[in-house]
Amino acid sequence: MTRFLLHRLIYFTLALWLLTVFSFLLNWLFPGDVITNMSGIRAISDSYASEFALRGGDDNLVMQYVYYLQNLINFDWGYSLVSQQPVWLEASRTFMATAEILLLALLLALVVGLPLGALAAMRYHSGVDKTIVSIAVGGYSIPVFWLAQLLILLFAVKLRWLPITGQIDPLFLIEPQSGSVLLDIPLSDSAHKAAAYRDALAHMVLPVIVLASLPAMLLLRMMRNTTVEVMQQPYIKAVRARGLSPLRVAVKHAIPNAIQGILQQLTFIFGLMLANAVIVESIFNWPGIGSWLLKAIIDRDYPVIQAALLILVATTLFANLLFELYRGWRFPIVREERYGAT
Repeated sequence: MTRFLLHRLIYFTLALWLLTVFSFLLNWLFPGDVITNMSGIRAISDSYASEFALRGGDDNLVMQYVYYLQNLINFDWGYSLVSQQPVWLEASRTFMATAEILLLALLLALVVGLPLGALAAMRYHSGVDKTIVSIAVGGYSIPVFWLAQLLILLFAVKLRWLPITGQIDPLFLIEPQSGSVLLDIPLSDSAHKAAAYRDALAHMVLPVIVLASLPAMLLLRMMRNTTVEVMQQPYIKAVRARGLSPLRVAVKHAIPNAIQGILQQLTFIFGLMLANAVIVESIFNWPGIGSWLLKAIIDRDYPVIQAALLILVATTLFANLLFELYRGWRFPIVREERYGAT
């Protein structure tokens, strides 16, 4: 396990370093002054000279990259060209807002997709299997933006059960501190925290469902197909020959081995959810990093674009590292396949 851990950490560090190099080079790919692209301080500002020296404007490219890394580590990511707010402050808040719905959506996708996929595999070629597969194909085929509009029309406009946009009703006067509304409510001075929680959860329902729809259908199909393959393996037939019930065979032997294959795809699913978060946050006006990035692209706010891309890709790399380490710890065969039996 130690060797496996070291190799994964080396790959993660290398990928993270290449990401910082790409992010640094974006300052030259963006139009305009390089120091302005890095810091968000325009050349006409009085503080431009200090920023020029702080970011190594007179040094060569290698030294400028060293200064860039130092500023990244010190969380000095410059200022937004539009709002003139510190980029790190906005990035941390928008990231927490995205993480809030992203983790809930991933949990919902796992809770829905994996059990339904296992049920379809246990009822292979039956009416239950065909119904579940049909639902999965239909759900996978619906675009995220269209599903969001349908749910808004039904639950928000027609039935008026759920709110449409935002994190919480502004009347509760919850000031954003961490960016996560579920954390900001107990940190606030509001006298109606219970009602604020109910309102915040109501605002989350539609974004979480829409964001979880595609990964849930993907997990359903993968779980169903993988479990069917596992059920045909010789060791499963041997377990059946011992007289174990079909339910016990599936729960104790087939499903755990099928999940091992599903874990390999969680990184792809997580990255897909991050990409869809840009669409979902824009539709529901959710103040997350996806909508923050989209607005920055429209406004040509280069320091924000650079920071948002850096955070999104780094988050994907970190999630991939966690999934790989869990697979290596939970399933020793993964380590043996990579390094042999020693």
